[in-house]
Amino acid sequence: MVQFDTNLVLKALAFAAHKHRHQRRKGAKAIPYINHPIALADLLVRTANIEDPEVIATALLHDTVEDTCTTNRELKTEFGSVISKLVAELTDDKSLPSEVRKRRQVEHAPSLSPRARMVKLADKTCNLRDVVNDPPAKWSLKRKQEYFDWAKEVVDKIRGTNVKLEKAFDAAFAKRPKR
Repeated sequence: MVQFDTNLVLKALAFAAHKHRHQRRKGAKAIPYINHPIALADLLVRTANIEDPEVIATALLHDTVEDTCTTNRELKTEFGSVISKLVAELTDDKSLPSEVRKRRQVEHAPSLSPRARMVKLADKTCNLRDVVNDPPAKWSLKRKQEYFDWAKEVVDKIRGTNVKLEKAFDAAFAKRPKR
């Protein structure tokens, strides 16, 4: 078992909070973006009993390269090669069209490392919860349903990773919008 490193987790939280400081979630409530990575870390710790500080730090940092001006090199300098590689596994290429990125996530999911898979499961679960509790204002019912179906397609490729996370995902998926 990995010894828990509170300093690492708090450093990742502070870094992510700073990087996402001007961002908001897409929902009508426009909650601060940092709530999303915190929700992932919370799910990993309190639901799945994950005690690996590098996984928790990765959850907190998972969107920094994709959604801020952070570089992989910066993450490596600040957090080391393990975390920078985990974040890289989870980072979409934003230069590609959305549909291509979505298809690549499905195709790439089986090749994720076990630690990255846990963060991916937490991310998809938290995203489904957000679509139910505070959906993007302009999303139609069909768009919400398509997002749920795509998230399930990604998760189905990495089943067998963590039973507790998969149960949390399934519970979130059970709330798929119907009307």
